[in-house]
Amino acid sequence: MNRAAFKKGVQELFKQQEKLLARRNHMLPGGNGIFDRYEFPVLTAAHAPITWRYDLDQKTNPFLMERMGINAAFNAGAILHQGKYLVVARVEGADRKSFFAVAESENGTDNFRFREYPILMPETADPDINVYDMRLVKHEDGWIYGLFCTERKDPAAPEWDTSSAVAQCGIARTRDLKTWERLADLKSKSPQQRNVVLHPEFVDGKYAFYTRPQDDFIQAGKGGGIGWGLSATIEQAEVGEEIILDNREYHTIQEVKNGLGPPPIKTKRGWLHLAHGVRNTAAGLRYVLYMFLCERERPWVVTHKPAGYFIAPEGWERVGDVSNVVFSSGWIERKNGDVLIYYASSDTRLHVAASTVPKLLDYVMNTPADPLRSHACVEQRCALIEKNRAALKALKLPDAKHAAKKPVRVAKSKKLNR
Repeated sequence: MNRAAFKKGVQELFKQQEKLLARRNHMLPGGNGIFDRYEFPVLTAAHAPITWRYDLDQKTNPFLMERMGINAAFNAGAILHQGKYLVVARVEGADRKSFFAVAESENGTDNFRFREYPILMPETADPDINVYDMRLVKHEDGWIYGLFCTERKDPAAPEWDTSSAVAQCGIARTRDLKTWERLADLKSKSPQQRNVVLHPEFVDGKYAFYTRPQDDFIQAGKGGGIGWGLSATIEQAEVGEEIILDNREYHTIQEVKNGLGPPPIKTKRGWLHLAHGVRNTAAGLRYVLYMFLCERERPWVVTHKPAGYFIAPEGWERVGDVSNVVFSSGWIERKNGDVLIYYASSDTRLHVAASTVPKLLDYVMNTPADPLRSHACVEQRCALIEKNRAALKALKLPDAKHAAKKPVRVAKSKKLNR
């Protein structure tokens, strides 16, 4: 490749990426009244800057090869900062290592662009092997905190076991999302901690954490789930006793495990939560998102929890590195009450959905809870059917039982739609 061809190749790389970065995103029609999806992902591996992936020096890369590939961009914390929508994405290299990077947008639904450099997260005395899934929170103490999972190889694993890991909650803080101060990892009685979230306000003068204790809680018969605990300090955060505010439950969307997503949104009716639940299927684990509401004054007390999932993977969202998965660690509430929900699909890409605080509260507070038995679930549906028959009668509309059944004419296509 001569110099002119190399230069043209570099220009083409930037040209093609610019088409992706400048692409407009549109809300899809046919929402369910609770939220609306958008047509395109807001972040993918292809959004990673060309300068992160290619060596643009012809002397050291004469064939213009991608030297350091990016596999995925997903599971992002989100925050509205100085008028811009920022997400701190989990970016996974082709080498499997994840790292954090800030992407910015003017409107929160499209044109996300990564900053020039990813975050060079400071390490503790015990270096992280992998970091991922940051939750961002503006705390009332004035700092912006990022809580994330830090994994290290399990020192107790036998030599032949190269996959067992110890996961803990890493904590860092910043004021501008450029310079980060690394704090000590959260200490707790649980040997594993993933999906830890910092409550935005002090509780009894202490820092409050939503945790996910594992192993010891399960072995002790406590069942595991989303926990709650307090720490007197953030610099050396340590949670003593943890209570479980949302349990795992047999034959539900969270029978295998569950964990909190982004920090909760404070509303007049309480703290609005988004979480993920995992259940078994014949094809493997299925991750979905669900919601619940907690008291304002006692944030560890759940008051409302709709049955089933809030968002589940649909269509090509089911396809990716870890199929049949949606996961969220970030949402943004606008001043007008709109809410942008950032969720990843199949550990591959980041999407956005839109709702409002009034809609989400209505959904959480007025959707029936799970009665946990098939018979009781059918009773719920029968009651809804009877209510709707009366509602249709009041509207002078036929119900499904008495509606006229007209034949549907299907237009014949002149050729197959391939």
